Amino acid sequence: MAIDSTSTGGDVDTPRARNGSASADGSGSGSSSAPLCRPTADGSRYELTSATALPKAGAFLWNQQMMIQVTCRGYATAQFMQPEPAKYMHAPNLEARTFMQPEQNYYAHHPGRFVYVKDEETSQVFSAPFEPVRAKLDKFVFSAGKSDVRWTVENLGLRVEMTLGIPTRDVAELWTVHVTNLADKPRKIGVYPYFPFGYMSWMNQSGEWRPDLCGVVASSVTPYQKAEDYFKNKQLKDKTYLLCETPPTSWEARQGAFEGEGGLHAPSGIVEREELGRSDARYETPAAAVQYRLSLAGSESHTLRFLLGPALDDAEIRVMKTRYLSKGGFARCAADYAAYIAKGTGCLQITTPDAALDNFVNNWLPRQCYYHGDVNRLTTDPQTRNYLQDNMGMAYIAPTVARRAFLTALAQQEATGAMPDGILLAEGAELKYINQIPHTDHCVWLPVTLEAYLAETADYALLGEPVTDHHGTTQTVFERISRAVDWLLSARDERGLSYIAQGDWCDPMNMVGYKGKGVSGWLTLATGFACRLWADVCEHQGQLGLAARYRAGAQATNEAADRHMWRGSWFARGITDDGVVFGVADDKEGRIWLNPQTWSILSGAASPSQIRQMLPAVDEQLSTPYGTLMFAPPYSGMREDVGRVTQKYPGSAENGSVYNHAAVYYIHALYALGDEADRAYGVLRRLIPGPSDADYIQRGQMPVYIPNYYRGAWREYPRTAGRSSQLFNTGTVSWAYRCFIEGLCGLRGDADGLTIHPQLPPHWDGMKVKRLFRGATFLVDIKKAGVDEVVVQHGDRVLPQARFTSIRPGETYQLSVSVPK
Repeated sequence: MAIDSTSTGGDVDTPRARNGSASADGSGSGSSSAPLCRPTADGSRYELTSATALPKAGAFLWNQQMMIQVTCRGYATAQFMQPEPAKYMHAPNLEARTFMQPEQNYYAHHPGRFVYVKDEETSQVFSAPFEPVRAKLDKFVFSAGKSDVRWTVENLGLRVEMTLGIPTRDVAELWTVHVTNLADKPRKIGVYPYFPFGYMSWMNQSGEWRPDLCGVVASSVTPYQKAEDYFKNKQLKDKTYLLCETPPTSWEARQGAFEGEGGLHAPSGIVEREELGRSDARYETPAAAVQYRLSLAGSESHTLRFLLGPALDDAEIRVMKTRYLSKGGFARCAADYAAYIAKGTGCLQITTPDAALDNFVNNWLPRQCYYHGDVNRLTTDPQTRNYLQDNMGMAYIAPTVARRAFLTALAQQEATGAMPDGILLAEGAELKYINQIPHTDHCVWLPVTLEAYLAETADYALLGEPVTDHHGTTQTVFERISRAVDWLLSARDERGLSYIAQGDWCDPMNMVGYKGKGVSGWLTLATGFACRLWADVCEHQGQLGLAARYRAGAQATNEAADRHMWRGSWFARGITDDGVVFGVADDKEGRIWLNPQTWSILSGAASPSQIRQMLPAVDEQLSTPYGTLMFAPPYSGMREDVGRVTQKYPGSAENGSVYNHAAVYYIHALYALGDEADRAYGVLRRLIPGPSDADYIQRGQMPVYIPNYYRGAWREYPRTAGRSSQLFNTGTVSWAYRCFIEGLCGLRGDADGLTIHPQLPPHWDGMKVKRLFRGATFLVDIKKAGVDEVVVQHGDRVLPQARFTSIRPGETYQLSVSVPK
């Protein structure tokens, strides 16, 4: 049974190249006409032209109810909120409830979105995007966009174009499959979209074709034991559906029936039969495989559309079908979602000698910042430090969101002035997993992130906002942050060093202070920095007594750190419960840590002489081609007085990787010094993959986000050094955006206006910047010149200082800036 190309729901047209003309051998050897990885002409997309060179490279989409990360080869990881994170496409075994995994391995039955194509005359089969058949392709393009993800695959004289989009509010995947006959002669082909639902539940799972819905619907019951959980689970969306706009020729709803003895590589349902067997799944693993038998004239195309998602019941499925599953519904959804993502455009556009850098900063970095502040990593209890730092980035994108985050966090402050380990964002949410472990750093992030918000907005009225906590106590934001800083100063030992309990910023450093005596060198220095920042705010508010008090606190903590933590040429990481100082030259592993050096600069603890010793030590021991290591050498086994960080594989995650969150603090500190532009830019540029093919291949990631880490152990295991975690959840990005805005471009706000102190690397002669600031637009032309200090000219007038004041919203200001060569 062949479907005529004019069937309802199928669009017919002539071939067109939606994803550009780049092509590459599907085996991974790029063609001479196309680079391995490149932006499109307008910079809005990034394209990868090999399915094998960067096999884990991917892209992500999100809204406030869901997230999906898809790889170039067709695997996907998706979750949605109900209200806790849940999955609607499942792995073949019963997964433990964990975070997304770093360096996720994708196996044969990992959830994916695949389209098999069969030449019905020759019986040859390939699959798009690449998995599961892995046939050698004539052309492959994976195109990551800001608001959709696309693939173009060519093989056997056919082109398959796949597009993934999602709605702005609902949980669903909108898939378009566009098939083109590239030959002049007619072709008969079979197209088999295959969306495996996976192992849904050991209690109850099934799947069947629903002619009334024109799709496969799988049903399950979330496993539970406690009677009270039955009532909680009644509203869970335990159905998953794949709906077809065009009725298929046939289908399978049981994974085993589709795959048969041939498996995913050569499913029996395709290679041994003319039509799928129309099976159901009865307490068997369900799947959605649908078949279209197409007759295409020469150069003819056919379009198919599908809707995938979770649902509570049939009524919800019908609503989703009506809302989205049509050509017009897809178009409206795409336009709405593009407008939603455009809200995260950010405040900075740059033109520099590094075009790849420009593309990332102008397009992808603000998008990733927006994701973090928009959905708080799709959790109901983000760690307090993450919540505050992620929303710090929103100060540059959507300041009202950042403002609201401070109020939300402070409403959960404890009676002691301490901040909780996590911030609850949904009714009934509970602190889970890592948030049940006591960490001592959360109060630090209030003044640290508030400083960025105030610099960007000058919204000092926030400090007077009343906040009522869960005890019914009402205090202003100013009073509450003062109490948080007081708590930091009180949580120190007799030496003036900050207790670490079961962790500070480094979560898995859980055994340094679990007996109640261990202290953190980093947190001591961070406390000094927090005091220093808060003293400045107090002074601005006319609270001179408090300002003096917190400056004294900063001095005391800095002196304590200098007295007890400075060892040789750098600051130690901490002192264990048993009094052992670690992070020192005598340590064979974990000898030098980046964070204490960084924050000693920020706090003012490090003298100029100490800085001159620290920076070369960092260069020598922590610098790699893929960024600056969190510490080195990595631990090779458990150290019981440090904790589980030492049990992670050497060079992965917090065990001595290029942990970008730590690296970006270092960049911020280097720019704060004012005379380290070259060193700062070098570390900053290495946060981003590329631009060489060799770097892309080693990291295995496209430059569309910054991951939380790149593998370390550069000296120990050079083969895997630099490999991306592929995790886009990271506190790095708010700080990275800040470093580009305030450090490299030097365009930082203060209470009165915009200060202008660019810090260009030595090999640049200049750059151009478009900066949105307090409702105005600044067009800044920065050039090196024979000047001794920064000179700013507005029109014919040279400003008396490198600061622009009296800013009027809606105005555009053109500035010429000269900086010393």
